[in-house]
Amino acid sequence: MSAPAPSPLAVVDAEPLPRQEEVLTEAALAFVAELHRRFTPRRDELLARRAERRAEIARTSTLDFLPETAAIRADDSWKVAPAPAALNDRRVEITGPTDRKMTINALNSGARVWLADFEDASAPTWENVVLGQVNLIDAYTRNIDFTDPRSGKSYALKPADELATVVMRPRGWHLEERHLTFDGRPVPGALVDFGLYFFHNAQRLIDLGKGPYFYLPKTESHLEARLWNDIFVFAQEYVGIPQGTVRATVLIETITAAYEMEEILYELRDHAAGLNAGRWDYLFSIVKNFRDGGAKFVLPDRNAVTMTAPFMRAYTELLVRTCHKRGAHAIGGMAAFIPSRKDAEVNKVAFEKVKADKDREAGDGFDGSWVAHPDLVPIAMASFDAVLGDKPNQKDRLREDVSVAPGDLIAIDSLDARPTYDGLVSAVQVGIRYIEAWLRGLGAVAIFNLMEDAATAEISRSQIWQWINAGVVFENGKSATPELAREVAAEELAAIRAEIGEEAFAAGTWQQAHDLLLHVSLDADYADFLTLPAYEQLVG
Repeated sequence: MSAPAPSPLAVVDAEPLPRQEEVLTEAALAFVAELHRRFTPRRDELLARRAERRAEIARTSTLDFLPETAAIRADDSWKVAPAPAALNDRRVEITGPTDRKMTINALNSGARVWLADFEDASAPTWENVVLGQVNLIDAYTRNIDFTDPRSGKSYALKPADELATVVMRPRGWHLEERHLTFDGRPVPGALVDFGLYFFHNAQRLIDLGKGPYFYLPKTESHLEARLWNDIFVFAQEYVGIPQGTVRATVLIETITAAYEMEEILYELRDHAAGLNAGRWDYLFSIVKNFRDGGAKFVLPDRNAVTMTAPFMRAYTELLVRTCHKRGAHAIGGMAAFIPSRKDAEVNKVAFEKVKADKDREAGDGFDGSWVAHPDLVPIAMASFDAVLGDKPNQKDRLREDVSVAPGDLIAIDSLDARPTYDGLVSAVQVGIRYIEAWLRGLGAVAIFNLMEDAATAEISRSQIWQWINAGVVFENGKSATPELAREVAAEELAAIRAEIGEEAFAAGTWQQAHDLLLHVSLDADYADFLTLPAYEQLVG
């Protein structure tokens, strides 16, 4: 038998990593190269289509359900494929990056599902991209353990029947992987993450009684879902596993996707597992798309936009109704609180808020929800246990009482709240602190007792940009201006220096993070994604 042809992919500008040869095999790279050859041109066309649609929204300041797909929405006969056993009960899901300690803790957390994240909770250094794949392979082969060098504490996997089911999230379509190129051009990060994971683990997961399951981020249209479906069909044929083995849950975290939920499920119907209602990316998408729309689209402070806001309620209730009408799981949003080891009172108040949020989701018909920390798993579990009992889900709750008009999803001015000066300060604080950690390779960061990821930074910088360009006047009489943003940012940088000391400040990337936040917050040419200019500055 002749040796396989060398992969046309090149690994560039990357220091060798321990065990990278286990992931970057010739066969795996040949598969990624074929994905790239077949599907990147369509991805490029869809990114161009995003820009065209955004220009149309700028002209019209409105969105509607698509007339050309009305027949799909009106046809009550189609359903998504039944959920596999490993994904039938999703009442609590934990999220987090794929570093070694998190991999063990998430699998052991007691959650039904772990969202193993190569996207917003992971800064895409080459080390994170490759060693995250190594960690998942090791987890499935039970060759994973970890000893914390600081505390000396050791971590190991629980028995297989106690582990969470993994649903892996690749990067969004807009991101490239600069370290893997084809004819000098970077391969889309989504195809790298999906391709390496699928190639190495699809059959292994089937043998474990599970399968290759995915969360699809940043989707903006049903045509993007169609592209993913075609990738799944090709990938399953390529490695010789049955069609329909792959299952995908789509994050409805863009405002345009909210108008195409049924069509997204339809495109993926043989591979669809459900939809998820995110929050920060969804609000970021509203700001991005309606930034020219005037005062009625100006969002208040991010913490004032809860899931009970009328336009957010319309979004979540439509999602539950859509999913259950089509036999899919509806997964709720994130409880991002990080418990304090020092302040029991802070924990008490936060746990009550988490419980109220999860009680609401379970009561609304969601089949499960997200948490960011293992200590929140029991709280969320209790909320869903109280509603579900022994049932794995509540897809039989069809929510036919829900009726959402197109305008309800973008009725931002239905929320009785306004931007505040403290909201500006908070956006600057969180933005600088998160970007600084991201530039050091950390994608999930605890800031002020909340687990923040890239979506947090996106909404922070987007609100600064929007408030300045809308000429917002805060309650203290100060106007949102570039000068005010620079003043607040300078004060925050000085406060951080005083807080952590000169040595730690010098060892970090604080000035760089400050400058990048101001760049994407003040530039008249609004960057589609903060992570695009940030990736140019990411080392590794």
